[in-house]
Amino acid sequence: MSDLPKPEEMLKTDRRPSATGWMDTPVEIKKGIACYAGNPKSLEYVGLPNPRTWSCFDEDWQLPENWQEIIHEGLKERLERFRSFKIFMDICVRCGACADKCHFFIGTGDPKNMPVIRAELIRSVYRNDFTKAGKILGSLGGGRKMTMDVLKEWWSYFFQCTECRRCSVFCPYGIDTAEITIMGRELLNLIGLNIDWIATPVANCYRTGNHLGIQPHAFKDMIDFFVDDIEEVTGLKLEPQFNKKGADILFITPSGDVFADPGTYTTMGYLMLFHFLKEKYGLDVTWSTYASEGGNFGFFTSHEMMKRLNSKMYAEAKRLGVKWILGGECGHMWRVIHQYMDTMNGPADFLEEPVNPITGTKFENARSTKMVHIAEFTADLIKHGKLDLDPSRNDHLRVTFHDSCNPARGMGLLDEPRYVINKVCNNFYEMPANTIREQTFCCGSGAGLNAGENMELRMAGGMPRANAVKYVHEKYGVNMLACICAIDRAALPAMTEYWIPEVDVTGVHEMVGNALILPGEQKRETDLRLEPLPGVEAETEDEAKEEEADE
Repeated sequence: MSDLPKPEEMLKTDRRPSATGWMDTPVEIKKGIACYAGNPKSLEYVGLPNPRTWSCFDEDWQLPENWQEIIHEGLKERLERFRSFKIFMDICVRCGACADKCHFFIGTGDPKNMPVIRAELIRSVYRNDFTKAGKILGSLGGGRKMTMDVLKEWWSYFFQCTECRRCSVFCPYGIDTAEITIMGRELLNLIGLNIDWIATPVANCYRTGNHLGIQPHAFKDMIDFFVDDIEEVTGLKLEPQFNKKGADILFITPSGDVFADPGTYTTMGYLMLFHFLKEKYGLDVTWSTYASEGGNFGFFTSHEMMKRLNSKMYAEAKRLGVKWILGGECGHMWRVIHQYMDTMNGPADFLEEPVNPITGTKFENARSTKMVHIAEFTADLIKHGKLDLDPSRNDHLRVTFHDSCNPARGMGLLDEPRYVINKVCNNFYEMPANTIREQTFCCGSGAGLNAGENMELRMAGGMPRANAVKYVHEKYGVNMLACICAIDRAALPAMTEYWIPEVDVTGVHEMVGNALILPGEQKRETDLRLEPLPGVEAETEDEAKEEEADE
């Protein structure tokens, strides 16, 4: 972070329009906003084309000789295969309603980060190659040939989009520019252009079942470490189950929450919730050390890769013979499940329609996918009075909530997390209405952009979200930003440290774990981060004074 410009310097970004039109303005690929190229070993492992060592800063990108033909044929195939893509290519009237809605355009001031221009990067080639007007009129008809300069624009700007879909909320024609970015990345992958922050997690997930390449025994070891930490806080030794055949529910969460703070505290919250449900109601939940990843970086690679990685969760559910799947706090995991699962791998008819065995609630939205989000599961338990909670244990937190893009815009999960937060903490404050719910701003690091080498881009893209957090921090004293996405929990701490260092980041179920009263637990003196609970610090000081007086 030391190499970054100061926040006040970042805000002085030149936002004046270019002296030349967007077609005639060459792309500048510079350090701080570009990611490292995909590791050739990762590409080889999953069968992605043209694995080699290269850099986007090199003059020679080592492309196949017929790369233009590969792009043309790939574009043609997708226009024929995806009707929505063809429609999106044809119906945009360039009204500009989306222009100032993208966090990257707001943060960088770069006109090519306007969603309409980012989509034009493909549309211009589409018009040139597939429309009469483009073929006859060329640039006058909005068309241009696929050149190396155009390819470099694709590379740069399709990896300056987090596929958050905020622009689509404001488009009067319903154009989903995120889908255009997805297609652009697929086409880039056909000639071996990918970033390592995507390619290597994809290969790892295919090889070991999670993005980090963690072996089953190491995954279990990490959970055991959390069990020890929970024992320190509660005095109870939890016994989570792994790979148990015949369990009621298979639980799958992003592996990032098992290996990186602050997500680790969210995982501890899951463990405490399942222990409570086992002790009080006999609910049998198992973790898997093989399908140990809820996220799906195939989503940022191609439809085929997304399908391949999604299938592992269902194969494991079938192997273990569970009734249905419970999923943790993740972002793109839930867009894949909610919007793609049925046409990719589903319906999952070998599983039961999810019913909460404790409350009897049928999760109608999961009838086909057989997968329930933990926020709606926990909200249902609380609504029916099935959890014992002490929200005062979170009184040291003044909380606001970041609607993670994919659960919010992608599956409409808006009220359940808020319901849970309001039941487990006493101090909750909403950010401004045009920055939350369906209109939520992105973290600026999603869709595989959560790398270290593009930190300047991430901080610029995260600025609109940070601005809203800063507002509630200054008005209400907010010191904690809650979310239900593992990428957010990995990315937002850097953003808050840069823009609003007084605010920290948490998952919703970390706060659930703090508030949950476990059967037989000792008196809690700290939260899951081993920070003193409200009142405990004062009691300790009083006790010290009494001891001093006695002496």
